[in-house]
Amino acid sequence: MDTPQASAPPPGLDPAALRAFVDDTWDREIVPALADYIAVPAKSPAFDAEWAAHGHIDRVVEEAARWARTRRIQGLSIEVVRLPGRTPVLWFEAPATRRDDGDAVLMYGHLDKQPEFSGWRAGLGPWTPVMRDGRLYGRGGADDGYAVYASLTAIEALDRQGVPRPRCVGLIETCEESGSYDLLPYIDALRDRLGRVALVVCLDSGAGNYDQLWMTTSLRGLVTGTLEVQVLDEGVHSGDSSGVVPSSFRILRHLLDRLEDSGTGRILPESFHCDIPAERAEQARAAARILGDEVWKRFPWSCGAEGGVVLPMATEPQQALLNRTWRPTLSVTGAEGLPPLASAGNVLRPRTAFKLSLRLPPLVDAGAAAVALKQLLEQDAPYSARVLFQPDPGVASGWNAPQSAPWLNDALDAASRRYFDAPCGYIGQGGTIPLMSLLRQGFPSAQFMVCGVLGPQSNAHGPNEFLHVPYARRLTAAVAQAMAVLPGAHGDA
Repeated sequence: MDTPQASAPPPGLDPAALRAFVDDTWDREIVPALADYIAVPAKSPAFDAEWAAHGHIDRVVEEAARWARTRRIQGLSIEVVRLPGRTPVLWFEAPATRRDDGDAVLMYGHLDKQPEFSGWRAGLGPWTPVMRDGRLYGRGGADDGYAVYASLTAIEALDRQGVPRPRCVGLIETCEESGSYDLLPYIDALRDRLGRVALVVCLDSGAGNYDQLWMTTSLRGLVTGTLEVQVLDEGVHSGDSSGVVPSSFRILRHLLDRLEDSGTGRILPESFHCDIPAERAEQARAAARILGDEVWKRFPWSCGAEGGVVLPMATEPQQALLNRTWRPTLSVTGAEGLPPLASAGNVLRPRTAFKLSLRLPPLVDAGAAAVALKQLLEQDAPYSARVLFQPDPGVASGWNAPQSAPWLNDALDAASRRYFDAPCGYIGQGGTIPLMSLLRQGFPSAQFMVCGVLGPQSNAHGPNEFLHVPYARRLTAAVAQAMAVLPGAHGDA
């Protein structure tokens, strides 16, 4: 049973009324707005070099700004900020309604999207919003278009009840899926307006299940880039050349052997690893007790031994969690130089290129890793082949959450018990949010509430991506309640 300290809401806040307002806003306003958003192919610049000419990013930003201007939030100001040659950001600011001590809550999200990908089920598609069983399908709704709508709804829910709150500012970018390389110039330009940030609320993360509030404790870093091997100026008859001309694919495979043990998936250079903090290992153990085998069973496996038994890289739940959060991993996410099977003749191809995605532990510097990776892959090329590794812009270091203040731990647990009837859970995430490490450096005393709706099967970046609407409603209410208890310099939380 909850203790009064764990479940008591902030003074003046009616949790039932707050939940009713949030649910109604989601059903009547946010879901229709997100359906319109999903229908726009607002792909991130890395996947749409002509984004400015196509206008999709501008459209979703303007539509979000138009929706934001309808909110009944005291003193709310909305601005679409544009720096030359950069993707735009949506900025909002709501002055404090408590005695202002200058501390601000920074609310973050993004509106750019990953590309389409293949494999969507019948009736679904990346730009086709479909609601089924409380799930809103389509690209970007959960990652991360809902964030600006949920953030403003959380603020409005407090203002409707007259609950004193701190100053709230919002920074919604449109370059996150490309590595946020446009974001730092905006942070520099808006630094004076940001002021002193006491709490960062980021809604771009995941959840271990849909049964409780989950806080993200860490994020991996990321280095992506293209590894290209070329041996000929043009393709030649394989019968005539093989055995004399080396295969560009074999050379590329040999180069990857320097990086990864293909038998186990372990990344070989120790510089790409870091020690796992004891606190994070214990949190992974606690999360594993909650989630059990769902840590790995939640993925849409098609492989398996006889009888359909799947053997993942780690069957022990804690180790599986640590593999996806605190250990480096390589994925090949694209290829060039390989013709479709239907047109693959007997030709020794001149070149092979792979898109590499190297996830890094939270404490490894991504810039240094990119330099080391380029040297590792390019040096001493077999057969003196032409080898080039070109890192993408937006290399991003990971993030390890600072020690949470007691008030935040209490607030998160109280909000989770209030709106989910379960304690707050803590879990690392394997993805990357570049802004978090920047904010950690820029606001070293800030607290972080990093959470999101990307729970089991939500499949961000892949086919059949969905937003779990019931979870999103509860999360919005929990964010509102947690913000209301941010301590002020005058003691009026």
